[in-house]
Amino acid sequence: MRPSSRKTGAPSPRRLHFGAATLLLALFLLFPGGVDGQVNPWSGPLLDRSIAPVPFGPGEFKGYEVRLGRLRVGEGSMRVGSVEYVRGRRVYPLTMTVQGGIPLARVNDRMDSWLDLESLISHRFIQDLHQIRSHRYRHYEFYPEELRYTREGWDEDQELASSEPLDDVSFLYYVRTLPLEVGDVYTMDRYFRESGNPVVVRVVRRDTVTVPAGTFNTVVVRPIIQTSGLFGEGGEAEIHFSDDDRRLMVQMTSRVPIMGSLSLHLSEVSLTEPLRRFTPSSRASEAREYQVDRTEGS
Repeated sequence: MRPSSRKTGAPSPRRLHFGAATLLLALFLLFPGGVDGQVNPWSGPLLDRSIAPVPFGPGEFKGYEVRLGRLRVGEGSMRVGSVEYVRGRRVYPLTMTVQGGIPLARVNDRMDSWLDLESLISHRFIQDLHQIRSHRYRHYEFYPEELRYTREGWDEDQELASSEPLDDVSFLYYVRTLPLEVGDVYTMDRYFRESGNPVVVRVVRRDTVTVPAGTFNTVVVRPIIQTSGLFGEGGEAEIHFSDDDRRLMVQMTSRVPIMGSLSLHLSEVSLTEPLRRFTPSSRASEAREYQVDRTEGS
C-alpha cells in the first residue's frame, strides 16, 4: 500500500480557509451595523433600496478655481468620501475646502459633514476655518432623535432647530436632490441652529456658463441662510448647478465683507456612480412639502 504523504494532525489549507471564513462571517453577523468610521462590506449598500436616490456617490470629486473679482486667488474642492458609520447610521462623509486670498486677507478653510444615506440629515459637522488673522474650530455632534446637539468645549447641550438637521455643507448637497424648476421657491426650517432659519432657495433662471472645466447648461438658485456666512442675505449668493441628472455645482458667487465678490469656478471633476439611480424627479414628493410658492424667473 502506498504510504500517505499527508501529515497527520495538521489541518489542511482548505480547512484553514473554511474556518477563517466561518469566523469572519460570524463576526459580521454579530455586529451587522459596524462601528463608527467603519463599513461592514457584507451590508451591500448597492442592493439596499432604503438608500435615498441622490445625484452623487462615494468618490465624487470637484475642484474649483477661487476668484476675487476676475483675479484668481486660490483653489477649492468638494469631495464625497467612502461610506462610513456614525452611531450605527451609514453616512456620506462630505468635505469642502477653500484656500487662497490676497496678502493680509487669506483663507484656509475646511468644513466636513456626515450625511445620512437614507434620511439625508446631518449627524456631524466640523468647521476648521483660518480666515485672515483668526482661527475658528467647531465640532458639532447632532442627535436628531433627541432634538439636541453638542459642541466640543461646551458643557451644556443645545436644542436642535429640526429633527432633520442640515449644516452649511450638507445643505449644498441636499439642494442638488431638489427638482429645481425655474420659479420654484423652497422654504425649509432645517438649518441646525434656529438662528439660521428659515432657509430659502429660489430657482431664478437657466443659464449657460463657461468655466475652466468646460461649458455647461445650468439652473441658477439663490440660497439664503439667516447667517453672516456665504449664504447670508447680504451676500446675494448665486449657485449654478448643471442642468442634468448630476446637478454639479459649476459656479458659485457671493459677496464677502472686506474682500468683495468671491466666486468658485469648476476646474476639474471626477464622477462616480450614485448608490441608487437618481433623476431630478426622484425626490419630487419629498421636496413638495418645502415648495411654498412659484415666482417668475429673473
